[in-house]
Order: sequence, then structure tokens, then C-alpha cells
Amino acid sequence: MKAATRIVLAYSGGLDTSIILKWLQETYKAEVVCYIADIGQDEDLQRAQRKAYDLGAHKVCVEDLRDRFVENYVAPMLRANALYESAYLLGTAIARPLIAQRQIELARELNADALAHGATGKGNDQVRFEMTYRALAPDLGVIAPWRIWDFQGREDLIAWASQRQISVPKDKRGEAPFSVDANLLHISAEGKVLEDPSQEAPEFVYARTRAPQNAPDNPRELAIDFSDGAPCAVDGKQGSTRCCLEELNKLGGEHAIGRLDLVENRQIGMKSRGIYETPGGTLWLFAKRALESLTLDRELVRLRDSLVPQYAALVYNGLWFSPEREALQKLFDYHRSFVEGRVRLRLYKGSTTLLGRESPHSLYSPQHATFEADSVFDPKDAEGFIKINALRLNIANRRQSSRQSS
Repeated sequence: MKAATRIVLAYSGGLDTSIILKWLQETYKAEVVCYIADIGQDEDLQRAQRKAYDLGAHKVCVEDLRDRFVENYVAPMLRANALYESAYLLGTAIARPLIAQRQIELARELNADALAHGATGKGNDQVRFEMTYRALAPDLGVIAPWRIWDFQGREDLIAWASQRQISVPKDKRGEAPFSVDANLLHISAEGKVLEDPSQEAPEFVYARTRAPQNAPDNPRELAIDFSDGAPCAVDGKQGSTRCCLEELNKLGGEHAIGRLDLVENRQIGMKSRGIYETPGGTLWLFAKRALESLTLDRELVRLRDSLVPQYAALVYNGLWFSPEREALQKLFDYHRSFVEGRVRLRLYKGSTTLLGRESPHSLYSPQHATFEADSVFDPKDAEGFIKINALRLNIANRRQSSRQSS
């Protein structure tokens, strides 16, 4: 990469990105602009801003992206019912393209010539950040310190930080028990104490959900209203999609909803074990699928569901800004206006029970579905339907019988 004079760094305020900030200044003799995105991680971002300035940052931008995150990233992804490897709600993956996109926009505003991130060389996030960089700003330089510096591990980082008077909290000395990523959709933990998948995750790992045995002894019933494919009210209280997700996070976490212990396949080829908590997203998807069972055509759902794994893999692999993801999104959004109505649920000690669903766009016809006498369906029609559909089976069976007799 050519020499950089101004670098925009995705900054969290943690030990790694604080060291990266100082390392970039020393290595490139460049001005470093720190970008801090508020996507609902529940951290003291003003403290992080002060820390960056204390370390010599040229400029520190803190931006509230919570609404943009939910409306433009989480909601479209959940309209596609995306689950990576049929389980993971992609909480980390869906946040990276937004942060990277805003880094690029800030770099343009400030005439920066390079972008930097703190993702490690073994993980998925380096791919997610840089696929967005390359897609939207191929002219900007990219700096990934974990792939190019000489530090071998955390002890090296701490020693280097101490030499430069970078404060290292006591709980950061030595090996961290696990690493954490958080935003409005989820919180995840991986590494160290979690690296043996044969061992149960310690309860102290969980931060957003109660253990089922500690959840309330009384069930909690709630109603979720949907409009245009996304929640618009919880228990009759209207609000933005973000506000609904926040309320669902609260209720789901209290009742132990949304825990996942997953061994997943990283894009770079290795398996990793992660603990995910996605209480609100889990309730959102559960209720939405219940509503879709009422309002969407059978063949449309079958086609959609056949493409969900491909869509989820695109998000997981950092291809949010790819033409194939955008094309699939149009297909998944085709029916969004029909996903409108109310779903009633019961939450109890980690389980979610469907109580009922209703919609002004329902395709459910009691006149056709009844087991009682009706005037809209002639049972005799079924005979021809069965014969036509069984014809290929009859022909194939005759061929098989003929082969066996010869």
C-alpha cells in the first residue's frame, strides 16, 4: 500500500484498537481519525472518545447508527428469514458492512486515503470489513494491523502498550476469558474458556438472557404487530422497528429466549464455537414465520426457503453489497406488504409457544379447510388429482417390475 497521510480507523475503545491507533501513528506517521459507531452495544462511547483523543487521535467521530442499523440492515435480513447454518441470526455479520460503509463515507468527507480495522487474521470480520471497502472504495488503501505487525499475542500487545503509557485495565492483563461482540441485535462470546465444545458454557458468559431455571415462574403472554414485514408494536404499544426490537430484547432476555451454542464453519475454513444471545431477533423471526404461514402462497414460501441458505451465506461472508445479495433481497421483499397482522406468543423458561395469529391478508379459508359439510369444495375432485400426480410413480414402478422379472 502507498504511504497514508490520513487513516480512518474503526475504533471501539478497547485494548486492541487503542494499541492499533498508536501503532498506526508511529508506523505511518499519519493522522488517525477514529470512527465509533453506536449500534446498541451498551458501552460508554463518550469514554472511548476521550480515550482516543488522549492517545493522540486527529479526530474522533461518534455516531448513533441504531435506527439505520435496524431499518436498513437487520430488518431486510430478517425479511429474508436469514439463518446461517440453520441456526445463527448473523448478529455480528450484519453490523460490519454498515460500519465499513460509514468509514468510507467519513473518509470521503475528510479526504482520508486509507481505512483500518482491528479484526484478527483468523476471523471472519477482516473479510466483512474489507469486502465492503473493496466494493465501495477500491481506491482507498486498507490497513489490517493484525496481519502485518510483529506482535505474537496479547502479552506482546500489553508490553508494547505499557512502554507507551497506554493504560491497560487489570482485567485485560493476561489472557482474556473470552472475546465479546455486541449490538442491538445480539451479543456473542467466543474463545478461551469456550474453545472446548464438549464443555458446557459457564453461566457467567451469558449477558442478555437469564438461565431458564432463573426465569420467572409465571408465563408471559405478548402480542407482536407486524407491518410491511417488520414489527411495529409490542403489546399494542406502537413504535419504530428499533423500539420494538429493544422491547423484545428485554422480554426475551427476561424469559431466557434466544440462547445458542453453535460450532460454525468460518469462511476461511476452520470451525469455531460461539455462544450467541439474540432474544429479540429470535422472537421477531418466530412470530414473522407464524404470520407468513397464514399470508404467503405455498410455492412462494418454498422458493424463498430454498434460497435462504444462499442469502445467509452471503451475509456471513461479507457480501452485503454484492449484486447477488441485492437481487435476492428484491425477491424476499416481493411479499413484504402481505406480512401484516398480529401474532400472540407465550414465553416460559426458554420456550416460545404460538397462541394465535391473524392478518387482513390471510389466505386461510375456513370454508375450504373445515372438516364439516361445505359447498365450496367437491371431494370427488381429489380422485383425478391423485391419479394425475401418481401417474409418474405408476410408470416408474412398471419399469422396475419389468426389470426384475427379466
